[in-house]
Amino acid sequence: MPATAARYLYLARHGEATPDETGLTAAGRQQATLLGRRLRGVPLTAVHHGPLPRAAETARLIGAQLPDLPQHVCEPAGDYVPHLPTREELPPEAADHYLRFLAQATEEDRRTGPALAREALAHFTGPVPGPTDRHELVVTHNFLIAWLVREAMHAPAWRWLGLNHANAALTVIRYAPGRPATVLVSNDTRHLPDDLRWTGFPPELHV
Repeated sequence: MPATAARYLYLARHGEATPDETGLTAAGRQQATLLGRRLRGVPLTAVHHGPLPRAAETARLIGAQLPDLPQHVCEPAGDYVPHLPTREELPPEAADHYLRFLAQATEEDRRTGPALAREALAHFTGPVPGPTDRHELVVTHNFLIAWLVREAMHAPAWRWLGLNHANAALTVIRYAPGRPATVLVSNDTRHLPDDLRWTGFPPELHV
């Protein structure tokens, strides 16, 4: 059989965005820079990022700390609803809450989101061909990180809901040949000072 090696997938939500989401705030730019500094020394081979400005700017600022690292814009790394569950899929006590939230999804979300989510799984997960481990960074959005963590944990498809990630937090998943995926790090903000943590989280979830 052809040799395969482990993939280490580093996932980061973009830095704090401006209210109109056309870029990053000053805090968001600092978050991205600090995340880039943290990743120095990691043998990354590429940065993939979604097409929206807040993800692209975050990737650019991370890349400034990691010279010569290739960057690729990637539609499956974008911001979309990965799965729209039916009421029957959801826990009865949470169904009304989640269905009200998902009612905000546009027809475009409903049409393209699940297909992009399948592309993301095909593109970013699983062991890699060849004898050498691969380390890749995906700069993306909250929903996709939740979707990939859910998949790594073999949780039901609806369970991307309720998984929240802070701006510029780091999550790392390892896909080793012959083993289940392992979430090594989740929503880690230790590279950020206290005043730059928790952005992107509702206040009631600050701990």
